[in-house]
Amino acid sequence: MLAAALILLGTLVAFVYYAKTHPALLNRLQNIDPFLMVVLVVCYAIWFLALVLILRLSMRLYGKTISPKENLLLNSYSTLVNFFGPGQSGPALRGLYLKKRHGLPIKNYVFATLLYYGFYAVISAFFLCVGSQAWWITVLLVICAGGGSLGIIRLYAKRSKLKDTPGINVRNLGLVFAATAVQLVMQAVIFYIELHNVSPGVSVAQALTYTGAANFALFVALTPGAIGIREAFLVFSQNLHHLSNMVIVAANVIDRAIYLVFLGILFIVTVGLHAKGSLRIKRYTSDSSL
Repeated sequence: MLAAALILLGTLVAFVYYAKTHPALLNRLQNIDPFLMVVLVVCYAIWFLALVLILRLSMRLYGKTISPKENLLLNSYSTLVNFFGPGQSGPALRGLYLKKRHGLPIKNYVFATLLYYGFYAVISAFFLCVGSQAWWITVLLVICAGGGSLGIIRLYAKRSKLKDTPGINVRNLGLVFAATAVQLVMQAVIFYIELHNVSPGVSVAQALTYTGAANFALFVALTPGAIGIREAFLVFSQNLHHLSNMVIVAANVIDRAIYLVFLGILFIVTVGLHAKGSLRIKRYTSDSSL
Protein backbone atom coordinates (compact mmCIF):
# COMPACT_ATOMS: atom_id res chain seq x y z
CA MET A 1 0.00 0.00 0.00
CA LEU A 2 2.80 2.41 0.89
CA ALA A 3 4.61 1.69 -2.39
CA ALA A 4 1.39 2.27 -4.36
CA ALA A 5 0.75 5.55 -2.54
CA LEU A 6 4.29 6.75 -3.23
CA ILE A 7 4.01 5.84 -6.92
CA LEU A 8 0.69 7.68 -7.22
CA LEU A 9 2.08 10.74 -5.47
CA GLY A 10 5.21 10.70 -7.61
CA THR A 11 3.13 10.36 -10.77
CA LEU A 12 0.93 13.29 -9.79
CA VAL A 13 3.92 15.51 -9.00
CA ALA A 14 5.64 14.51 -12.25
CA PHE A 15 2.50 15.24 -14.29
CA VAL A 16 1.97 18.66 -12.71
CA TYR A 17 5.61 19.56 -13.29
CA TYR A 18 5.54 18.29 -16.89
CA ALA A 19 2.32 20.16 -17.68
CA LYS A 20 3.71 23.34 -16.16
CA THR A 21 6.94 23.18 -18.17
CA HIS A 22 5.23 22.00 -21.38
CA PRO A 23 2.16 24.24 -21.95
CA ALA A 24 1.66 22.67 -25.38
CA LEU A 25 0.42 19.56 -23.56
CA LEU A 26 -2.65 21.34 -22.20
CA ASN A 27 -3.30 22.92 -25.60
CA ARG A 28 -3.41 19.48 -27.20
CA LEU A 29 -5.77 18.18 -24.54
CA GLN A 30 -8.10 21.16 -24.93
CA ASN A 31 -8.47 20.54 -28.66
CA ILE A 32 -9.75 16.98 -28.36
CA ASP A 33 -13.03 16.31 -30.19
CA PRO A 34 -15.85 15.63 -27.63
CA PHE A 35 -17.18 12.91 -29.94
CA LEU A 36 -13.98 11.02 -29.14
CA MET A 37 -15.37 10.23 -25.69
CA VAL A 38 -18.41 8.45 -27.13
CA VAL A 39 -16.29 6.39 -29.55
CA LEU A 40 -13.83 5.35 -26.85
CA VAL A 41 -16.54 4.46 -24.34
CA VAL A 42 -18.12 2.18 -26.97
CA CYS A 43 -14.69 0.62 -27.58
CA TYR A 44 -14.24 0.05 -23.86
CA ALA A 45 -17.69 -1.57 -23.75
CA ILE A 46 -16.57 -4.09 -26.40
CA TRP A 47 -13.31 -4.59 -24.46
CA PHE A 48 -15.35 -5.29 -21.33
CA LEU A 49 -17.63 -7.77 -23.11
CA ALA A 50 -14.51 -9.68 -24.13
CA LEU A 51 -13.67 -10.00 -20.42
CA VAL A 52 -17.18 -11.29 -19.78
CA LEU A 53 -16.71 -13.89 -22.51
CA ILE A 54 -13.30 -14.90 -21.13
CA LEU A 55 -14.84 -15.64 -17.72
CA ARG A 56 -17.62 -17.68 -19.32
CA LEU A 57 -15.09 -19.71 -21.30
CA SER A 58 -12.85 -20.13 -18.26
CA MET A 59 -15.79 -21.63 -16.37
CA ARG A 60 -16.40 -23.97 -19.29
CA LEU A 61 -12.92 -25.44 -18.81
CA TYR A 62 -14.28 -27.08 -15.65
CA GLY A 63 -17.75 -27.90 -16.94
CA LYS A 64 -19.41 -25.03 -15.08
CA THR A 65 -21.69 -22.29 -16.34
CA ILE A 66 -22.57 -18.78 -15.24
CA SER A 67 -25.61 -16.87 -16.44
CA PRO A 68 -25.05 -13.81 -18.66
CA LYS A 69 -26.53 -11.42 -16.07
CA GLU A 70 -24.50 -12.86 -13.20
CA ASN A 71 -21.37 -12.79 -15.37
CA LEU A 72 -21.96 -9.17 -16.35
CA LEU A 73 -22.59 -8.07 -12.76
CA LEU A 74 -19.62 -9.99 -11.37
CA ASN A 75 -17.26 -8.54 -13.95
CA SER A 76 -18.66 -5.03 -13.45
CA TYR A 77 -18.26 -5.22 -9.69
CA SER A 78 -14.82 -6.83 -9.79
CA THR A 79 -13.57 -4.34 -12.41
CA LEU A 80 -14.52 -1.48 -10.10
CA VAL A 81 -12.90 -3.21 -7.13
CA ASN A 82 -9.77 -3.94 -9.15
CA PHE A 83 -9.31 -0.29 -10.07
CA PHE A 84 -10.02 1.26 -6.69
CA GLY A 85 -8.82 -1.60 -4.50
CA PRO A 86 -5.24 -2.65 -3.67
CA GLY A 87 -3.26 -4.84 -6.09
CA GLN A 88 -5.16 -7.44 -8.11
CA SER A 89 -8.22 -7.34 -5.85
CA GLY A 90 -10.65 -7.82 -8.75
CA PRO A 91 -9.44 -11.30 -9.77
CA ALA A 92 -9.22 -12.24 -6.07
CA LEU A 93 -12.86 -11.24 -5.58
CA ARG A 94 -13.94 -13.25 -8.63
CA GLY A 95 -12.05 -16.32 -7.41
CA LEU A 96 -13.58 -16.19 -3.94
CA TYR A 97 -17.05 -15.59 -5.34
CA LEU A 98 -16.84 -18.48 -7.81
CA LYS A 99 -15.64 -20.78 -5.04
CA LYS A 100 -18.53 -19.91 -2.75
CA ARG A 101 -21.30 -19.59 -5.35
CA HIS A 102 -20.30 -22.19 -7.95
CA GLY A 103 -18.01 -24.53 -6.04
CA LEU A 104 -15.02 -23.77 -8.27
CA PRO A 105 -11.84 -24.57 -6.28
CA ILE A 106 -9.46 -21.65 -5.92
CA LYS A 107 -6.60 -23.66 -7.42
CA ASN A 108 -8.70 -24.31 -10.53
CA TYR A 109 -9.59 -20.63 -10.82
CA VAL A 110 -5.93 -19.63 -10.45
CA PHE A 111 -4.98 -22.16 -13.15
CA ALA A 112 -7.58 -20.71 -15.55
CA THR A 113 -6.36 -17.20 -14.72
CA LEU A 114 -2.76 -18.21 -15.40
CA LEU A 115 -3.85 -19.56 -18.80
CA TYR A 116 -5.45 -16.19 -19.56
CA TYR A 117 -2.35 -14.29 -18.43
CA GLY A 118 -0.20 -16.62 -20.52
CA PHE A 119 -2.23 -15.85 -23.65
CA TYR A 120 -2.18 -12.17 -22.68
CA ALA A 121 1.63 -12.21 -22.45
CA VAL A 122 2.09 -14.01 -25.79
CA ILE A 123 -0.20 -11.63 -27.70
CA SER A 124 1.33 -8.58 -25.99
CA ALA A 125 4.83 -9.80 -26.88
CA PHE A 126 3.70 -10.12 -30.50
CA PHE A 127 2.31 -6.58 -30.47
CA LEU A 128 5.47 -5.22 -28.85
CA CYS A 129 7.75 -6.28 -31.68
CA VAL A 130 5.62 -6.93 -34.76
CA GLY A 131 5.66 -3.32 -35.86
CA SER A 132 9.18 -2.38 -34.85
CA GLN A 133 11.51 -5.37 -35.04
CA ALA A 134 12.70 -7.97 -37.53
CA TRP A 135 10.40 -10.97 -37.86
CA TRP A 136 12.83 -13.33 -36.14
CA ILE A 137 13.02 -11.07 -33.07
CA THR A 138 9.23 -11.04 -32.90
CA VAL A 139 9.10 -14.83 -33.17
CA LEU A 140 11.83 -15.21 -30.55
CA LEU A 141 10.07 -12.92 -28.08
CA VAL A 142 6.74 -14.69 -28.60
CA ILE A 143 8.44 -18.06 -28.03
CA CYS A 144 10.08 -16.73 -24.84
CA ALA A 145 6.79 -15.33 -23.57
CA GLY A 146 4.96 -18.53 -24.45
CA GLY A 147 7.66 -20.77 -23.01
CA GLY A 148 7.86 -18.77 -19.79
CA SER A 149 4.08 -18.81 -19.40
CA LEU A 150 3.90 -22.53 -20.11
CA GLY A 151 6.62 -23.20 -17.56
CA ILE A 152 4.79 -21.26 -14.84
CA ILE A 153 1.47 -22.94 -15.70
CA ARG A 154 2.96 -26.44 -15.66
CA LEU A 155 4.79 -25.77 -12.40
CA TYR A 156 1.60 -24.50 -10.78
CA ALA A 157 -0.41 -27.49 -12.08
CA LYS A 158 2.18 -29.89 -10.69
CA ARG A 159 2.49 -28.22 -7.30
CA SER A 160 -1.29 -27.88 -6.97
CA LYS A 161 -1.75 -31.53 -7.99
CA LEU A 162 -4.28 -30.64 -10.65
CA LYS A 163 -5.53 -33.68 -12.51
CA ASP A 164 -6.38 -33.76 -16.20
CA THR A 165 -9.74 -32.12 -16.84
CA PRO A 166 -11.79 -33.03 -19.95
CA GLY A 167 -12.80 -29.40 -20.40
CA ILE A 168 -9.20 -28.28 -20.77
CA ASN A 169 -8.89 -29.24 -24.43
CA VAL A 170 -7.65 -27.64 -27.61
CA ARG A 171 -11.07 -26.29 -28.58
CA ASN A 172 -11.79 -24.56 -25.28
CA LEU A 173 -8.24 -23.26 -24.94
CA GLY A 174 -8.48 -21.92 -28.49
CA LEU A 175 -11.69 -20.08 -27.61
CA VAL A 176 -10.08 -18.50 -24.53
CA PHE A 177 -7.12 -17.45 -26.68
CA ALA A 178 -9.45 -15.97 -29.31
CA ALA A 179 -11.43 -14.02 -26.69
CA THR A 180 -8.18 -12.73 -25.18
CA ALA A 181 -7.06 -11.67 -28.66
CA VAL A 182 -10.32 -9.76 -29.16
CA GLN A 183 -9.77 -7.95 -25.86
CA LEU A 184 -6.20 -6.95 -26.75
CA VAL A 185 -7.05 -5.97 -30.32
CA MET A 186 -9.75 -3.73 -28.86
CA GLN A 187 -7.17 -2.29 -26.47
CA ALA A 188 -4.91 -1.56 -29.45
CA VAL A 189 -7.79 0.16 -31.27
CA ILE A 190 -8.45 2.32 -28.20
CA PHE A 191 -4.80 3.32 -27.92
CA TYR A 192 -4.55 4.00 -31.65
CA ILE A 193 -7.57 6.35 -31.55
CA GLU A 194 -6.11 8.22 -28.57
CA LEU A 195 -2.64 8.47 -30.09
CA HIS A 196 -3.98 9.51 -33.48
CA ASN A 197 -5.98 12.34 -31.91
CA VAL A 198 -2.90 13.59 -30.11
CA SER A 199 -0.49 13.01 -32.99
CA PRO A 200 -2.17 12.34 -36.38
CA GLY A 201 1.03 10.91 -37.84
CA VAL A 202 1.04 7.87 -35.53
CA SER A 203 1.09 4.60 -37.50
CA VAL A 204 -0.70 1.33 -36.75
CA ALA A 205 2.68 -0.31 -36.15
CA GLN A 206 3.56 2.28 -33.51
CA ALA A 207 0.18 1.82 -31.83
CA LEU A 208 0.67 -1.96 -31.67
CA THR A 209 4.14 -1.59 -30.13
CA TYR A 210 2.77 0.99 -27.69
CA THR A 211 -0.05 -1.42 -26.75
CA GLY A 212 2.36 -4.29 -26.17
CA ALA A 213 4.53 -2.18 -23.86
CA ALA A 214 1.50 -0.83 -21.97
CA ASN A 215 0.01 -4.30 -21.52
CA PHE A 216 3.07 -5.66 -19.73
CA ALA A 217 2.45 -3.10 -16.97
CA LEU A 218 -0.48 -5.33 -15.94
CA PHE A 219 1.92 -7.79 -14.38
CA VAL A 220 3.25 -5.20 -11.92
CA ALA A 221 0.05 -3.22 -11.39
CA LEU A 222 0.63 -2.01 -7.84
CA THR A 223 -1.49 1.11 -8.35
CA PRO A 224 -5.09 1.55 -9.60
CA GLY A 225 -5.03 0.94 -13.35
CA ALA A 226 -1.20 0.72 -13.11
CA ILE A 227 -1.11 4.52 -12.93
CA GLY A 228 2.49 5.67 -13.16
CA ILE A 229 3.72 2.15 -13.89
CA ARG A 230 2.19 1.96 -17.37
CA GLU A 231 3.54 5.39 -18.22
CA ALA A 232 7.01 4.30 -17.07
CA PHE A 233 6.86 1.21 -19.30
CA LEU A 234 5.90 3.39 -22.25
CA VAL A 235 8.70 5.91 -21.64
CA PHE A 236 11.33 3.18 -21.23
CA SER A 237 10.19 1.52 -24.49
CA GLN A 238 10.50 4.68 -26.61
CA ASN A 239 13.23 3.06 -28.72
CA LEU A 240 10.56 0.64 -29.93
CA HIS A 241 7.50 2.82 -30.59
CA HIS A 242 9.36 6.14 -31.12
CA LEU A 243 6.66 8.29 -29.53
CA SER A 244 7.60 11.43 -27.62
CA ASN A 245 6.98 11.96 -23.93
CA MET A 246 4.36 14.58 -24.75
CA VAL A 247 2.40 12.16 -26.92
CA ILE A 248 2.63 9.45 -24.24
CA VAL A 249 1.48 11.78 -21.46
CA ALA A 250 -1.36 13.34 -23.47
CA ALA A 251 -2.66 9.97 -24.71
CA ASN A 252 -2.55 8.51 -21.20
CA VAL A 253 -4.41 11.48 -19.73
CA ILE A 254 -7.15 10.97 -22.32
CA ASP A 255 -7.23 7.24 -21.66
CA ARG A 256 -7.41 7.63 -17.88
CA ALA A 257 -10.23 10.16 -18.20
CA ILE A 258 -12.24 7.97 -20.60
CA TYR A 259 -11.70 4.87 -18.47
CA LEU A 260 -13.00 6.73 -15.41
CA VAL A 261 -16.11 7.66 -17.41
CA PHE A 262 -16.51 4.00 -18.36
CA LEU A 263 -16.08 2.95 -14.72
CA GLY A 264 -18.76 5.48 -13.83
CA ILE A 265 -21.13 3.76 -16.26
CA LEU A 266 -20.25 0.37 -14.71
CA PHE A 267 -20.96 1.83 -11.27
CA ILE A 268 -24.39 2.98 -12.40
CA VAL A 269 -25.04 -0.50 -13.83
CA THR A 270 -23.99 -2.26 -10.62
CA VAL A 271 -26.05 0.09 -8.45
CA GLY A 272 -29.04 0.03 -10.78
CA LEU A 273 -29.10 -3.76 -10.90
CA HIS A 274 -28.25 -4.07 -7.19
CA ALA A 275 -25.14 -6.07 -8.00
CA LYS A 276 -23.89 -6.36 -4.43
CA GLY A 277 -27.21 -7.73 -3.24
CA SER A 278 -27.83 -9.90 -6.30
CA LEU A 279 -24.39 -11.47 -6.08
CA ARG A 280 -24.45 -11.58 -2.27
CA ILE A 281 -20.93 -10.19 -2.29
CA LYS A 282 -20.87 -9.48 1.45
CA ARG A 283 -21.89 -13.04 2.26
CA TYR A 284 -19.38 -14.64 -0.11
CA THR A 285 -16.45 -12.43 0.91
CA SER A 286 -16.99 -12.63 4.66
CA ASP A 287 -14.70 -15.65 4.68
CA SER A 288 -11.39 -14.43 3.21
CA SER A 289 -9.69 -17.80 3.38
CA LEU A 290 -8.70 -19.29 0.05
